Amino acid sequence: MEEQQARLLFQTALGTGDLDAIRRVPKSDLHNHFFLGGNRALVSEWAGKDIAPLDHKLESMTEMHEWVQTRFGALFDGAQGRLKAFEATLVQARLDGVTRLDTGETPWAITLYDGSATTLTDAWRGVHARVAPDIEWIPQLDLAREVAVGIQARRLAPFLELGFWRSLDMSGDELAQPTAVFKPLYRKAKDAGLRLKAHVGEWGSADSVQRAVEELELDEVQHGIAAARSASVMKFLADNRIRLNVCPTSNVLLGRADSLAGHPIRKLYDAGVKVTINTDDVLVFGQSVSDEFLNLYRAGLFNAAELDEIRQNGLIDEPVLSRFQN
Repeated sequence: MEEQQARLLFQTALGTGDLDAIRRVPKSDLHNHFFLGGNRALVSEWAGKDIAPLDHKLESMTEMHEWVQTRFGALFDGAQGRLKAFEATLVQARLDGVTRLDTGETPWAITLYDGSATTLTDAWRGVHARVAPDIEWIPQLDLAREVAVGIQARRLAPFLELGFWRSLDMSGDELAQPTAVFKPLYRKAKDAGLRLKAHVGEWGSADSVQRAVEELELDEVQHGIAAARSASVMKFLADNRIRLNVCPTSNVLLGRADSLAGHPIRKLYDAGVKVTINTDDVLVFGQSVSDEFLNLYRAGLFNAAELDEIRQNGLIDEPVLSRFQN
């Protein structure tokens, strides 16, 4: 689809509420946890029961993990279970018109492959080639905030040597360890040419967002919505062209934003911060990327042209730059 045609179709479809047409327009999902990113119908078929998404607000990540365990149990356990989860995520992306998908595995999973990063990588590549080769998959490595850095360094090293994985993220309990302890791992990933990301500013402060960007030399931030509380931090992000990959429904259902209409993404956008719209965990929050765009339009937070600009933000990455001095 030509870009001008896509823009016209997308903006018109927002105005008419045509979700099917919105799905036909190319878009990205750059904040997607594959383990819970799958297509609901497919996963429900595998599970032998309908797995309805979350229908009420939660108070904590612990409560969310308990909700997930109750619904999915051992469905995605083990190496093959995790590959099924990735397959379901690719199916969901394809059905929603996602042409750029940034998601991937935690280096911990090397323990499921007798310590072989090559075997794990080949398995993931095989699923992508079989299920959705037309999607630009950006293979991501996801560190865990809670795990000792030394352990993660040993697990990460063989993946970096392969030259296949393209981005590094860090998720989990945002307050588990200081950001600075992960600097050695991020330096190695940077040297290997990976784009650098981290979950920050979902539960933390505006200052924690800037600190993480400076200490880890991030190219992107997952969530980062706490930055909206500080004009100086928003200016810092805008000046340094740091993109925030925001998940609106996730933020509302986890109590990080009061509502879609009052979501801080509007304030970030108005301050010149580049933002994208993403799903986080489709199976939990029940909203595709297309749903998220339409929801934001209906909430009156953005007009169609603004949302189209945000859509395009996710389709092209700025070059990785050395923005900060060590």
